[in-house]
Amino acid sequence: MEKEIGRGAEAILIHSNGILIKKRVKKGYRDEKIDFFLRKTRTRKESKIMQKANLLFSVPKILQINEKNNEIKMEFIKGEKLSDYFDKYDKEKAKIVCKKIGENIAKLHNSEIIHGDLTTSNMIFSKNMVYFIDFGLSFISQKKEDKAVDLHLLKQALESKHFKNFNFFFEEIIRSYKENYEQSKEILMQLEKVENRGRYKQKKISRKNKNKKL
Repeated sequence: MEKEIGRGAEAILIHSNGILIKKRVKKGYRDEKIDFFLRKTRTRKESKIMQKANLLFSVPKILQINEKNNEIKMEFIKGEKLSDYFDKYDKEKAKIVCKKIGENIAKLHNSEIIHGDLTTSNMIFSKNMVYFIDFGLSFISQKKEDKAVDLHLLKQALESKHFKNFNFFFEEIIRSYKENYEQSKEILMQLEKVENRGRYKQKKISRKNKNKKL
């Protein structure tokens, strides 16, 4: 029995007998050939990165890739999506989860993988492991900037979704990241630059808005 369990801008997710099917949907506003090419290349790239990441830590196993239908069949991970459960954990359990998240990110970055969408909606706690899912925006990069932005997006996501525990969660994740990634100091210095640029940009926008009112 098939059941649609998610729908995004690029794909639909279908659960079928313990298997998750990710199918990229057609975009009517795009040229048909270009649309098929984009969906095919994105399906291929995502599956390759997932297969690489699966050798590092807990990522759903790819079972089948169908480029004709732009589908990826993978194992369905049954567990607690952190976006729903993270704030409900006691401090000790949350600390364990944060440690695993930091380890996972360190392993990705050490292998030059940028997840691109590090939110707790894309993390599942199952059998004492934290699975990362949805590699649709992932790519390969050695750049410190890209790794820093990966962390910046996670920080923003935590602050938005888990604001009550944000400081504790992020500090523990970064502590684990530093313990497991030799180049973490450089990436965290770059993260500070990324955040400073964001604050500077926000100040400029604020000034413009004030000038308009005057």
